[in-house]
Amino acid sequence: MSVINTEVEVSSSISAEKLFKIFHDFDTLAPKVEPQTFKAINVVEGDGGVGTIKSTTYGDAVPYTSSKHKVDAIDPSNFSATYTVFEGDALLGIIDSATHHIKFVPSADGGAVYKHNVVLKCKGDAKPTEETINQFKESFKNTFKALESHLIAHPKAY
Repeated sequence: MSVINTEVEVSSSISAEKLFKIFHDFDTLAPKVEPQTFKAINVVEGDGGVGTIKSTTYGDAVPYTSSKHKVDAIDPSNFSATYTVFEGDALLGIIDSATHHIKFVPSADGGAVYKHNVVLKCKGDAKPTEETINQFKESFKNTFKALESHLIAHPKAY
């Protein structure tokens, strides 16, 4: 099994606390602020906390249609969360699982740095291409920027 580790970092003027709060509403906000990427995110099993299984239906801007993931950890005191994608064509037929570690790190200026680390556990010696990995990374950045823009447009909501 090959393992690939990739990370995205994006600086923001918004505090880690507010970014973590908006991330908590990801399931309802992502399809609204980025419908080309996310059609729907639904709870399959659980209450939204650790152990919850969710199903994602993707929009027309991505080359896959669905995935399922399990919430592995939520740590509000460290503004972090972890989830693992374990099923669906978003795994491209060559990835067994994709574990996403998301963290909002406070910065000295009152803003934060969004860190999104993904560990891809691939089937056998299979590996996604650099182009595919770069598309994943660009998608994470675009989604973050869409959520950030929503927060800037609706500052009292969070």
